[in-house]
Amino acid sequence: MKTLLNLIWLIFSGIWMAILYLLAGLLLCVTIIGIPFGIAAWRIAGFALWPFGRTAVPRRDAGAPSCVGNVLWLVLAGWWLALGHLVTGVVLCVTIIGIPLGLANFKLIPISLAPLGHEIVPTDQPFAHR
Repeated sequence: MKTLLNLIWLIFSGIWMAILYLLAGLLLCVTIIGIPFGIAAWRIAGFALWPFGRTAVPRRDAGAPSCVGNVLWLVLAGWWLALGHLVTGVVLCVTIIGIPLGLANFKLIPISLAPLGHEIVPTDQPFAHR
């Protein structure tokens, strides 16, 4: 079932959101200071491309630098990526078939707002990586 949902997701939402994350990562990697943010954007691009069967969990070793980085991320790229997920999720929730896809978009909003200090893991073992 996860594979079928991921394939439908890829067609209707995943490819477009992944392209947005890849572009955001490319723009952020222009400066040396933005490279960690660009890498985070590329990591989330993979999650946005194939979200069913995976989840984001907080990392125990993330500290104050992750918090400061998340504030910078929110200002630089997070708000418009989250807005893209919100708009796409609302549009997908209009149909009954699109409701799981819309909910997956809503699941990606928190990680798009604050990606640093999180790790993307399979859903069958989210606590094994903590």
